[in-house]
Amino acid sequence: MSIPTPHINVSEQGIIAETVLMPGDPLRAKFIAETYLENPVQFNTVRNMFGYTGTYKGKKISIMGSGMGMPSIGIYSYELIHFYGVKNIIRIGSCGAIQEDIRIRDIVIGISASTNSNYASQYDLPGTYAPTASWSLVKKAIDIAESKGIPTRVGNVLSSDIFYDDDPDTWRKWAKMGVLAIEMEAAALYMNAARAGVNALCVLTVSDSLVSHEITTAEERQTSFTNMMEIALELA
Repeated sequence: MSIPTPHINVSEQGIIAETVLMPGDPLRAKFIAETYLENPVQFNTVRNMFGYTGTYKGKKISIMGSGMGMPSIGIYSYELIHFYGVKNIIRIGSCGAIQEDIRIRDIVIGISASTNSNYASQYDLPGTYAPTASWSLVKKAIDIAESKGIPTRVGNVLSSDIFYDDDPDTWRKWAKMGVLAIEMEAAALYMNAARAGVNALCVLTVSDSLVSHEITTAEERQTSFTNMMEIALELA
């Protein structure tokens, strides 16, 4: 397959930066590009999955939505890595807290991603694979957060294929194992990156809590999770 790919309408190399920030929501990608990037240029509108390239403090950065779920981020991250030369992907998304001491708008850095997905079956591995973030990105993200005085929680997250679980208490089993929060993309991103030998990290903002039942609105998730955005931009 050559460029443009089926899902990214870019026919030239170099338009997409080597480092890409990937929020799930394409409107969050638009908000970040228009708020933080200098001279942002839109490079993708296929399926309304918006992508932009601009500069942040003189550094060329791209921002592109990933959509919801592992099949979606699996497609976009694969095409970015294998056809557009992307070397670093930083997912910036929302998550649901499943630990009592994690509150709304807290920052969670996913050093690893447990999953109920069958995504790893394609690799025909003789065991259970543990999707893991790139340590260099993890360490830098923690250092940036500390320099900004932003508290973070670093640990295992659950990448789930299921949003509306038939058993609404399944999350409690993961919580007993110390999993911090639930999201839907990190495991596939980490596997794609590991297989290709590039870097990936998932930085999340808590949008709701399964413990306290607090929740944020769609608009808040799109525009108010600025601590996460700024950590990722400085990291990029």
